[in-house]
Amino acid sequence: MSIYILLTIAVSLSMDAFSLSLAYGTLNLKKEYIKKISLTVGIFHFFMPLIGLTIENLLLKIVPIKPDIIVCIVLTFIGIEMIIDSFKEEDNIKIMTNKEILLFALAVSLDSFSVGIGLEAITNNYIIAVSIFSLTSFIFTYIGLLLGKRINKLIGKLSTILGGITLIIIGIIYVIWLNIYIKIHQFYCIY
Repeated sequence: MSIYILLTIAVSLSMDAFSLSLAYGTLNLKKEYIKKISLTVGIFHFFMPLIGLTIENLLLKIVPIKPDIIVCIVLTFIGIEMIIDSFKEEDNIKIMTNKEILLFALAVSLDSFSVGIGLEAITNNYIIAVSIFSLTSFIFTYIGLLLGKRINKLIGKLSTILGGITLIIIGIIYVIWLNIYIKIHQFYCIY
């Protein structure tokens, strides 16, 4: 498969990481956390497609997990936490726990799990593909977090509240959009 197609998929997978990083970056994170989050997201984007490739539909047959619901819950949790944190009186720089970093990385990497389920149809160079996904998501996350930090410096606490609200809205829209997509797909499969 062409490297351009793999790059296109990588950018598509990284766009949600970028937009959520932009919102999360408004917490005015320390530089070390920006690097740690970006690296964690990159690692997740490396392993999630491989896990999806390995598991394929087995897990979904055994345990009926709806990834859209998981994403909505995780994003809503992070968004509410951001809004609450914006009202706390503390220093301007947010310190993140490892749990928060892992939840964030999981939320932005779930789509790469589903790509992994179909990865065999995309390419047979799995390591090259997931390496491209990983590097691209690392770069997009890093840029998003830095831009979010700049926005925070421009408009302060309001940016954190808006970032939290944005995450909650994205989570809700994700569930709604996915359900509409499934219904449209089912309609066209019938006819």
